[in-house]
Amino acid sequence: MESAADLPEADQGETPPAKGDAGSTGSVKLEGVTKKFGGFKAVDDIDLEIANGEFFTMLGPSGCGKTTTLRMIAGFEQPTSGKVKIDGVDVAGRPPYKRPTNTVFQSYALFPHMNLEENVAFGLKRKKVAKSEVKKRVAEELERVGLAGEAKRKPSQLSGGQQQRVALARALVNLPKVLLLDEPLGALDLKLRKALQVELKNIQRDVGITFVYVTHDQEEALTMSDRIAVMNQGRIEQCAGPEAVYEHPETTFVAGFIGVSNLMPAVATGASEVDLDNGPTVSSPDAAKFSKGERCYAVVRPEKLTVTTDGAPSDRPSIDGVVEASLYLGTSTQMSIAVASDVKITVLVPNTSETERQRLPVPGSKVHVSWEPEHMHLVTESPDAGADQEINE
Repeated sequence: MESAADLPEADQGETPPAKGDAGSTGSVKLEGVTKKFGGFKAVDDIDLEIANGEFFTMLGPSGCGKTTTLRMIAGFEQPTSGKVKIDGVDVAGRPPYKRPTNTVFQSYALFPHMNLEENVAFGLKRKKVAKSEVKKRVAEELERVGLAGEAKRKPSQLSGGQQQRVALARALVNLPKVLLLDEPLGALDLKLRKALQVELKNIQRDVGITFVYVTHDQEEALTMSDRIAVMNQGRIEQCAGPEAVYEHPETTFVAGFIGVSNLMPAVATGASEVDLDNGPTVSSPDAAKFSKGERCYAVVRPEKLTVTTDGAPSDRPSIDGVVEASLYLGTSTQMSIAVASDVKITVLVPNTSETERQRLPVPGSKVHVSWEPEHMHLVTESPDAGADQEINE
């Protein structure tokens, strides 16, 4: 008898409900899930809820536990402790083919001797779905991924992007309640990856099922997700919508991993103020989260900063520094400004005109860096401070 391990990973799922049936999308809930490999704790007691029809992304660097978590939802790994629930049913212990999930991986795992139509139909034929239904559903999914006219071609005749579309169609044709995607665009070039990000989000909206997506690419996560769980050392450091994660990071790790952040050491002085180590006392509503004398970091995004040379503004916070480098990036100019021997600030200035760009301060210039109070947020230091520093550098 053929086992689940003999199947392409995208086809390992139980027979799903017919399209349009009630309950055709699935919620996912992890309760106290931990995964150990010997003495190493890959996932550390995480709790997580993913809603029906949500595009949910687990984001983090290599080794943070995101793929292991995905594999526990899929059934390729079993948790050391805790519960994995899909639509309220604990599926921990069930093999992949007995879960209402399908998985799409970075490797396409297509059968080279089969054409596209046969690859997409493979799982349905194994489940002995009627031939007329197989033909109908395969045609629908190839149309959905833009390959209706290529049904008779072999995988070797397709580009990488087209092969990934076939893998996606093969997973969707089984009508899973939850589609799991592990770095599916990671092998593609930048231009194609950006194009497929938009397509993938459109497909998810069209089919309406729950997508659980794993990536280390911050821009990819911000572009496609309804919510993002930022993971570090097997834990979830923040789980929120893309705008909240970017604009209001909760820890130094999240601030440093999502885009570029300026982390300025500070000390809380009361309910509404902090003292910047290399700057002024600044008002912040976030200060109420910290005890008097507690260390924290002030975070301001590079695009929210203003650089001047003719005097510090009196109506908003500012800090003095010296321009160390200026890089032309096309749409913007990036400046690195030293505000202390061990603290540098990155500033992004839009290149609205060539004249304005030529007026920017050159390396060696003394400048004032300022920001609007609402653009500064206070965060706690992550346990893995060393990793934060590596990311920011």
